[in-house]
Amino acid sequence: MKKVLIAFLLTLLSSASAFAAGQAHTNVGCGLGTMIFQNKADNSIILQAFQATTNGTSGSQTFGITSGTSECQQPSKIAQNEKLNQFVRANMDNLAKDIAMGKGETLDTFVEMLGVQGTDGDAFKAKLQANFNSIFTSDKIVMAEVIDNAVAVNNN
Repeated sequence: MKKVLIAFLLTLLSSASAFAAGQAHTNVGCGLGTMIFQNKADNSIILQAFQATTNGTSGSQTFGITSGTSECQQPSKIAQNEKLNQFVRANMDNLAKDIAMGKGETLDTFVEMLGVQGTDGDAFKAKLQANFNSIFTSDKIVMAEVIDNAVAVNNN
């Protein structure tokens, strides 16, 4: 019990510098606790501790980060990756045909969604074509493996 109390006090003390700077929201992150306590926690280390605990234990912080809710900001890369996943899932057969040919609208879109542009895009398409069997390793390959394999080909 003594160790828990000491750990709690150390946590409170370590947050004091950010508290003094008026950064309660940054101290505790986002989630249900942030929504419940809103601006009230700015003036109290104890309320910040409760806010952070609520964020962490309710599971709302994880959900908020992945969904962009509960005063959480979803990283832009997540949305971009989800669009790529949906695109590959919906266009797997056309993507395989285009990679085998080294050209095509589906391949152009795939390369663009991966962030490869200009002359690098043309070189990447040729690399994908040359490594088709490394990308589509079986008839039962899933979307995530195709993306991972294409990225691995690009990094080699």
